[in-house]
Amino acid sequence: MRPQTTDRRRQTAGAQAGFTLLELLVVMTIIGILAAIAVPALRDSPKRAMEATLRADLFTFRSVLDQYKGDKGNYPPDLETLIKDGYMRKIPIDPITKAQDWVLTMEEEASQPDDVNQVEPPQPGIIDVHSASKATALDGTNYSDW
Repeated sequence: MRPQTTDRRRQTAGAQAGFTLLELLVVMTIIGILAAIAVPALRDSPKRAMEATLRADLFTFRSVLDQYKGDKGNYPPDLETLIKDGYMRKIPIDPITKAQDWVLTMEEEASQPDDVNQVEPPQPGIIDVHSASKATALDGTNYSDW
């Protein structure tokens, strides 16, 4: 009698193996919902990365300009001076425009020298740097306003 019970167990175990159509449909529906949520977030990832790079570059520029002003007493007349004096290794490329076309904000020209011993007023220097892009960021602001 023993051989008959083991045959029945094998038959019922073989019939129970696998997934039903309903289980497969539930799993496919869950995967579809998760994909629908993830795709929009992944679509904006490259733009978020470029914006993060732009923010970091602008922070570095502004920090270096302040360091230069603290060390030398005046702002640099151009960006190449920062490289020549060892404050930066190279001028970064604007990640939005893909060029080194930064918009420079210059300080107002002084009408008279700061020091009595100075013959002529100091040259106006760069006090701020902005992106030349006219595009709009993900948060709705213009890159040129950052």
